[in-house]
Amino acid sequence: MPDSPQPDWQRIRCEFPSLARWTFLNTATFGQMPRSGAAAAAQHFARRDEFACADFMDWFDDADRIRGLCARLVHCEPSDIAFIPNASTALSLLLGGIDWKPGDRVVTLHDEFPNHYYHPLFLGNRGVEFVETSWDRFYDSITPSTRLVAISMLNYSTGFRAPLAEISTFLHERGVLFYVDGTQGLGAFDLDVSQVPLDMLAVHGYKWLLSPNGAGFMYVNPQVRKWLQPSVIGWRSHSGWRDHDNLHHGAPEFKGDAERYEGGMITFTVLYAMAAALEMFLALGMKTVEKRVAEICEKTRAVLRDTGASLLSDQLPHYDSPIIAARFDGRDPSAIAHRLEDRNVLVAARHGNLRVSPHFYNNEDDVERLAEILRELEV
Repeated sequence: MPDSPQPDWQRIRCEFPSLARWTFLNTATFGQMPRSGAAAAAQHFARRDEFACADFMDWFDDADRIRGLCARLVHCEPSDIAFIPNASTALSLLLGGIDWKPGDRVVTLHDEFPNHYYHPLFLGNRGVEFVETSWDRFYDSITPSTRLVAISMLNYSTGFRAPLAEISTFLHERGVLFYVDGTQGLGAFDLDVSQVPLDMLAVHGYKWLLSPNGAGFMYVNPQVRKWLQPSVIGWRSHSGWRDHDNLHHGAPEFKGDAERYEGGMITFTVLYAMAAALEMFLALGMKTVEKRVAEICEKTRAVLRDTGASLLSDQLPHYDSPIIAARFDGRDPSAIAHRLEDRNVLVAARHGNLRVSPHFYNNEDDVERLAEILRELEV
């Protein structure tokens, strides 16, 4: 069978207008939104003007279509997907719904995103123990008292890429819940929850899924939905909410679908924009996207090495990631990032690392521009 034709990456790059002015290598902070996403949001506003919102119930049919796109992306059923405004909402739902007992344990990895510290530490007033562990001691930290492990798909400051399939098998054999924040990573990598079982996956789409702030979704495992109660209860909580001419007055009867966690009105404008981005990913195919990201990242690592950086990915396993952490001896990464920004090259600094995070819309010219400016700065 002949190989599939390669995408026209230059044409695809033109979908991202900011790239005409900026050498943008900072997707781990914000992804760039395609023109199609902005157009989809504008179309929604135009539709409101045209129909004066008389067709608002049809918007929910659109939401079901978008739910289906999310499900295709992570390989689950649309009924497993609920929309969320951010990953904090999903984690708080899960942590608030567990029947914690004194001595229960929550485990995360060193240098994780603050979400995975703040709420678990807040549970200390209920006797819940919070454990932050290095990767080499991770499995030893899982005890019979461990109720939940909460980690990111990619570490936001170091790029550590947790072996999710391996972890999932280990935890589920021991009855430990597994929560993954895919905000960092989903969109650069494929994730198949039918092959890597998770209890909850939360994704805020404004990074690697190239969506606006406030556009996100969560996958909630059907077994978890049997016991996890909604934390937001509103007019869409009752199973018959679509009969809006005769809304139910009384205690809600919840559906079994993950939609039960949405509660009220949803943020249609940003969801339409996210749908346009998801359609782009699905049309390209995640394997194609992964390959493109890997190619650009390897070129980026080579440039960083050539300009004197030491890379975590050269020293340790599990750093094969589009979040590339680089250190330059005796140089402040924040100062380097600011000087690069002065030359219209966008990267970031996180916890002592210069963080460079390319996506599929980057090209070899971006990498060469980074090399050129780093050499000029004599880092």
